[in-house]
Amino acid sequence: MNTWQCRPETPEDIPAVRRINLAAFETAGEADLVDALRQDPAAWLPGLSYVAEPAGSMAAPAPVVAHALLTRCHIAGEPAVALAPCAVLPEYHKQGAGSAVVRALLDAARAAGERTAVVLGHPPYYPRFGFEPAASRFGILPPQEWPDEAFLALSLDGSTPPRGTVRYAEAFGIG
Repeated sequence: MNTWQCRPETPEDIPAVRRINLAAFETAGEADLVDALRQDPAAWLPGLSYVAEPAGSMAAPAPVVAHALLTRCHIAGEPAVALAPCAVLPEYHKQGAGSAVVRALLDAARAAGERTAVVLGHPPYYPRFGFEPAASRFGILPPQEWPDEAFLALSLDGSTPPRGTVRYAEAFGIG
């Protein structure tokens, strides 16, 4: 298991982030989504796009191998953040880079004063970060029909999350 250096994305990381998302997903949809979100000042939250690179890498600069992004969403008009996408270069799967970058990103969101995060994702994966499946039991509803167990929520500050339907940034192309 490698150790990972996680940090906010810099402008120099943009090509690597795109490359990671292209390699991690079957289509260019997620890579294009990240590019579109960067252009949306209502969605993009400076400092909440994180990358991971091997700690102590002898390469200069160290290769960026994982990326995770939080963007602004709203739950019944209250600000929240949406985790998506999260991606790791395939040759670095199962080495902890994805978990490290998500943990660092969520810590950064807490430090920035964010209260609630949501994610549509794999139910077995996201609880390790504190996300709870079936966000609907908190009264948080997706903007369209999604499997309840795959729509997860996390209180970043220990408060009760707002109740209502999530409104994602326009770039997501959903309600």
